[in-house]
Amino acid sequence: IRDEEDKAYGSMFYTAYTLDGAEASARPVSFLYNGGPGAATLWLHMGSFSPVRIQTDSPNATAGPPFKLVPNQYSLLDKTDLVFIDAPLTGYSRAVGKGQAKDFTGVDQDLKAFDRFIARYISVNQRWNSPKFLIGESYGTTRSAGLSDLLGSDGIQLNGIVLISSILNYAIRSPGYDTIYVSNLPSYAAAAWYFNKVQNKPPDVATWVQQAREFAAGPYPDALFAGHNLSADKLDLVAKEMSRLTGLSVDYIKEANLRVSPTRFRKEVMRSDRKTLGRYDMRFEGEDIDAAGENPSFDASDTGITGAFVATIHDYLERELKYETTDTYRPSAGNIGQWDWKHRPAGGGPNAGGGEQLQPWVAGDLGAAIRKNPHLKVFSANGYFDLATPFFATEYDLDHMNLEPELRGNVQFGYYPSGHMIYLNVDALHQLKDDLAAFIDKASK
Repeated sequence: IRDEEDKAYGSMFYTAYTLDGAEASARPVSFLYNGGPGAATLWLHMGSFSPVRIQTDSPNATAGPPFKLVPNQYSLLDKTDLVFIDAPLTGYSRAVGKGQAKDFTGVDQDLKAFDRFIARYISVNQRWNSPKFLIGESYGTTRSAGLSDLLGSDGIQLNGIVLISSILNYAIRSPGYDTIYVSNLPSYAAAAWYFNKVQNKPPDVATWVQQAREFAAGPYPDALFAGHNLSADKLDLVAKEMSRLTGLSVDYIKEANLRVSPTRFRKEVMRSDRKTLGRYDMRFEGEDIDAAGENPSFDASDTGITGAFVATIHDYLERELKYETTDTYRPSAGNIGQWDWKHRPAGGGPNAGGGEQLQPWVAGDLGAAIRKNPHLKVFSANGYFDLATPFFATEYDLDHMNLEPELRGNVQFGYYPSGHMIYLNVDALHQLKDDLAAFIDKASK
């Protein structure tokens, strides 16, 4: 990728799966990437839609090597070519020439790099007239929403965007805001349902979660808005309903002033069983040396799979794909602490028209892209047991793009009995593949 002076400042590594002999104008191409920020795309590459996938023991910790890579019957290669991209400074992607880390470690710096990669790829491979899709996970959804308007400004029209486990507004994580507690509550309810911590449990999680949605859309935020002026009677009513939905005790909820953080929930809800819950996937259980502690000492949904994915991507690239290099594959750039979070919206958001956001709210960019390209379709995929990017927060962000009624149908949602990495549940992967196949077919016409 080249800078404004047409000098190379970055080299971005990718693995592409393409159908030989296909007519480019009839064959979709999808660009896939993980998040972090600063994460390589080994997770989507080895776990989701490529021609092979790793077998894990999820939601239990995966046993040690040898790990098993199997043909992926749920690959999307029957519907679209797949280009898995490692973000700058991750995988084998590097700064080159006069390029430096600071040229990539930021919201807009990252967007510029991916914008230039995609333009370069479709030029070199003569894919300008192919139907085009973005498939991003986690911070990759932040990237996709930002790219939606940026690519359009460059004349690269997208057919569709797939958002897997979304984070579209980082401002809600700022201290002092109650939105984060409201956003998390339906996910807490899903975990309580999964671990049988609720009374009169319905047979499906969707029914239980809907009750939590209704509470989180009305009585709960009303109570938080009242602050310390909330009456004792109201406090008691709200605490009891929170307890019913989440499995936490009424006393614990009151002691937390109705505001239970994700780390506290992961430690408290299974405390009597001396277990903690994962953050990326609450179906994973961990054990702390101190069961009386305040927060989990590790994330079982992270430690339970990382070794398998890191080993497999190395083995696959080197042994199966015969990629030879003396460089080191970096699963993570480890640069999130240096990330520049400021964002200048390309055409949407509250500060459009030259303003700069201190924390990215990229749902505004996506809304602007849809208004400019009314044929752009969006599919939001959400795991019920994901506490890293809760589904209720995603619903809120996408519902606040301020689209006119005729454009609201451009956005659709899918929900799956899994966590942040939906594909770790093979049944969920099967459902997700079917949903995306139908989405790609429709958006390509």
